[in-house]
Amino acid sequence: MSVNSSSPSSLPSNSSLNIFDFIKKCYDTTAGTFSIITFIVTLLLLILPPCVYVIYLGFQRWRQQRSGTTMSHSDVFTLHMVAMELVSIVGSIISCCGVLTSLPEVMIVGMCLFSINVSGQQFYHTLTCVERYLAVVHPVTYLGLKKGKGIRLRNISIGCVWLLVFVNLGLIFIQDITFLSIFSYCTTAFIFMVMSFCSLSVLYVLIRPGPGAGGEGRPRVDQSKMRAFKISMVILGALSIRVLAALVIYPTFNSPELVFFEKCAVWLSINWFNVPSSLVLPLLFIHRAGKLLCCKNSNQPGQGSD
Repeated sequence: MSVNSSSPSSLPSNSSLNIFDFIKKCYDTTAGTFSIITFIVTLLLLILPPCVYVIYLGFQRWRQQRSGTTMSHSDVFTLHMVAMELVSIVGSIISCCGVLTSLPEVMIVGMCLFSINVSGQQFYHTLTCVERYLAVVHPVTYLGLKKGKGIRLRNISIGCVWLLVFVNLGLIFIQDITFLSIFSYCTTAFIFMVMSFCSLSVLYVLIRPGPGAGGEGRPRVDQSKMRAFKISMVILGALSIRVLAALVIYPTFNSPELVFFEKCAVWLSINWFNVPSSLVLPLLFIHRAGKLLCCKNSNQPGQGSD
């Protein structure tokens, strides 16, 4: 496929070019078509299998709930994020069909479905880190939130995330790409600060000598706190890849010196930096269930509910 016959210099400026129109023109190039097909193949081979397995394990946990076993808040957050991920994969496939068939209406539907996971992913990462923070730094409060009021608060948080996701969905039709970049920076920066605070707080509790440690040898490390710290750091690491990529890509994308095809190449690279963020929660869920083959000996089934 090729773009319209108009030259790059005749395209509208960033401030007047609708982000969807830009994506549509970008994916209508040969490089854009190849990129979206390659990305979808990656999603189907790398992201879809763990997501489906998480749904399977979640269904097993749901059946166990009738026998008194409860699912942890972080596991519920992961299941909702996986649901968004599956919708995003379907949206990517629909977008690809729209590109290959030159049907912009189909591509619009696909892009809207794909965009659902863009912001929702970060919110569920943040909720998981906050949940681990409460479990380690405020254990008494956390124990009181595992049932009743805590479940209601969790469900309200999940509802707010879905609401924010659909609100952000409308941003794709805003005519100002510069505004979108600034908004994305502010949202990501806020989320990154919250997650960093949670991780550093857990680290502080982890390295602080506990009661009765005395001065004899090294104090014993609480394994549950260490596990919470590792979870927070893995999530923060995946988000850091996304943030560092945004710090480089968005200023480059908004540079007035770049022509359309150069901006398109920059845009096509964005989605690839989100792949670690898509993998981290499903893999952690499988790891907590003791089903991750590479770590099966160090983690036993049933740990996902603590």
